[in-house]
Amino acid sequence: MNNTLLIIPAYNEAENIERVVDNLIENYPQFDYVVINDGSRDDTRKILYNRGYNYLDLPVNTGLAGAFRCGVRYANAKGYDYVVQFDGDGQHRPESVDKMLTKMQETDADIVIGSRFCEQKKDHSARMMGSRLITSLIRMRTHQTITDPTSGLRMYNKRMIKLVGYDVAYTPEPDTLAYLIGCGAKVEEVQVEMDERMFGTSYLNLWNSIKYMATVVMNIIVLQWVRKKEVL
Repeated sequence: MNNTLLIIPAYNEAENIERVVDNLIENYPQFDYVVINDGSRDDTRKILYNRGYNYLDLPVNTGLAGAFRCGVRYANAKGYDYVVQFDGDGQHRPESVDKMLTKMQETDADIVIGSRFCEQKKDHSARMMGSRLITSLIRMRTHQTITDPTSGLRMYNKRMIKLVGYDVAYTPEPDTLAYLIGCGAKVEEVQVEMDERMFGTSYLNLWNSIKYMATVVMNIIVLQWVRKKEVL
């Protein structure tokens, strides 16, 4: 067993999951993986079963937070030192994980974010305006600048594994990131490249993106000020 586990939440990723997992198996054997089939309605589960992949099957769709939490608990039970939240749609590149692991070990960080904007500027799209707003709110809340707060590529160390897998309040979202920084978690970023989704449709359409941003902003502005800080 390796010491790093890639947790791959997958909801209706039948068109992408083979390409993602086969790439890991063939080219990145230094990492273990587990696919969390999050109640998919397409052929995702059938593909996972037929190909003999390592996976956990959730009978209903629990959302990203629930699927990731399931994977974190699996990692804790198996004794992994590091976990990585890794997309099942092919946008994340496995080579980024080595950079993140190096950063974590060099800085003794609790969380390392794969950022698209450490060395590159954000464009002026509506989506990036939302990202800028969240970055500003986190900075106001924590005095730390997170350049890519909505990045879904994140690595957690063992201390975080034992924390984020066992409390529904710890979601893989920017408001939880702000909260953990406020509690004393050390968060670092490394520059990574990400690819566009090749097949399927992201759940983050215009309406869902608006709801997502509104929820995150409200949580950072309101809930983070009243939520009791944990001692990490």
